[in-house]
Amino acid sequence: MATDVLMPQMGESIFEGTITKWLKKPGDKVQRDEPLFEISTDKVDAEIPAPAAGVLKEIKVKEGATVQVNTVVGVIDAEGSAAAAQPAPVKAAPQADGAPTPKQPPVTEQAPPVQEEKNVAASGANGAGTDVVMPQMGESIFEGTITKWLKKVGDKVQRDEPLFEISTDKVDAEIPAPASGVLREIKVKEGATVQVNSVVAVIGGAGVAAQAVVPVRPAQPVPAPQPVAQQPEQVIGFPPAGGGGFPAAGRGEDGERLRSSPLVRRMARESNVDLTQVPGTGLGGRISKQDIQSFIQQHGAGQSAGRPQAVAPPQTRPTQPPPQQQQAATQPAPTPRPATPPPVQVMPGELVPMTPMRKKIAERMVESKHTSAHVHTVFKVDMTRIARFRDKNRKAWEARNGVKLTFMPFVAKALMHGIRVKPIVNSSVVGDSIQYHKTINIGIAVALEWGLIVPVVKGAENLSFVGLQRAVTDLGERARSKKLVPDDVQGGTITITNPGIFGPQFGTPIILQPQVAILGMGGIFKEPVVVTDEDGNDSIAVRHIIRLTLGYDHRIIDGADADQFMVAVREYLENFNEDIG
Repeated sequence: MATDVLMPQMGESIFEGTITKWLKKPGDKVQRDEPLFEISTDKVDAEIPAPAAGVLKEIKVKEGATVQVNTVVGVIDAEGSAAAAQPAPVKAAPQADGAPTPKQPPVTEQAPPVQEEKNVAASGANGAGTDVVMPQMGESIFEGTITKWLKKVGDKVQRDEPLFEISTDKVDAEIPAPASGVLREIKVKEGATVQVNSVVAVIGGAGVAAQAVVPVRPAQPVPAPQPVAQQPEQVIGFPPAGGGGFPAAGRGEDGERLRSSPLVRRMARESNVDLTQVPGTGLGGRISKQDIQSFIQQHGAGQSAGRPQAVAPPQTRPTQPPPQQQQAATQPAPTPRPATPPPVQVMPGELVPMTPMRKKIAERMVESKHTSAHVHTVFKVDMTRIARFRDKNRKAWEARNGVKLTFMPFVAKALMHGIRVKPIVNSSVVGDSIQYHKTINIGIAVALEWGLIVPVVKGAENLSFVGLQRAVTDLGERARSKKLVPDDVQGGTITITNPGIFGPQFGTPIILQPQVAILGMGGIFKEPVVVTDEDGNDSIAVRHIIRLTLGYDHRIIDGADADQFMVAVREYLENFNEDIG
């Protein structure tokens, strides 16, 4: 049975791709999900995995050609895999030139038919199975981490029923089942990161008979591996500090091709990183974009991790060394001991790995502190007028509009008033220029049990008070139920964070890149305040006070601009007099 290999669609706005390299040639055997060819689009370079196991029968599109998505670029013949295995023993008999060559081909040619028989048996046991693939959650997202399987093998699932949870660098989400049936196989375990369109599970027909097919083959005896010739004793040395002598990026020390995408190899070239020093966390040791980013962040560009490399053993000199050196030479060269770290591991407790979301938050926060010159200014604002107005009208307003009335839309309206006074706050740095944003897209930080996410209210300046409250409520609910899509967390121009619901006076929030400002809301407290009347008489009154903090990027926002912005925000809130619907 032949399987067409298609040019994949790597994003919603990508309609064609260029084949830059075929990793297999016609007649080569391929395994399912094994890298088959490399493509380049206007958004990304990527390796494309084989959609099925078998023999690459035909290449229809040559290297360098550009074709539209869903064009057939090659053909994999599943039956050809079994057929190719048959001639091997036949050819081995006539080749009696000499040596034990007939024994090796049957060993290497026998494994693919076993896998093919397993696949055929599995599909025949309960009808055509449905592949469950890692979805692409946005144009700039090319991999995802499975954080939790909501079903186990053998469970019945309904179409569109939540099947598993994923985490990407943009959003966490529940992924629904693409079909009804029985979850026959889970191919990717929790915590593993795979590229989009990778098959992560298989949903069979209505039965579970196929589950018994998988254990049939493990009893097949596997030929014992040939003993490897003993390597001569090697002396372990470290590469020179200059960074010379790196193996070719994309090749291991033994010449075997490293598993990495063109994007990863390009990042390695640009940062002068030796890929053989980067540990791969993907399937089969594949080096992902996150792996090389973490390596560069830890070791810096043009650096190596100090992994020892094998060097030729030293030649014995004809001159007789002194007795002390002779005794040292007869002993194996001691491996340099790393500096002994403080005994922190003896401390009682539990070492828990970060979740993908937590790792991404940590990365973004450190990146922001390294990018922006953070400065914070704190203003006390009298919210008594708004607090009394809200208490008086809340029940009727909520009944009329069907949504809870919070303080957030009041502050958002004040924020937009401040931007009209000081537009620099709603901008970003682009190289040596300042990009003033035409629209106001307000990010609303939402605290989750498993982390923090910032969905965005797009075009907030065009929304009414009721529209603002509904947008904020909707984004918060969808964030907590993992229903956000990547577009919901992109495009923010300024952010509001509200830790005040937990009771702090104020905080000093970190700017979300590439924005240049973030407004933090403290708690609202009743405090004694000196109040001056129209005649200049002072008195002490109990007022509702909030402390608002503006974190701003001092690269482009001066203190005077920040304070004038905050004065405009304060005056708007203390003198609020608008229709709230």
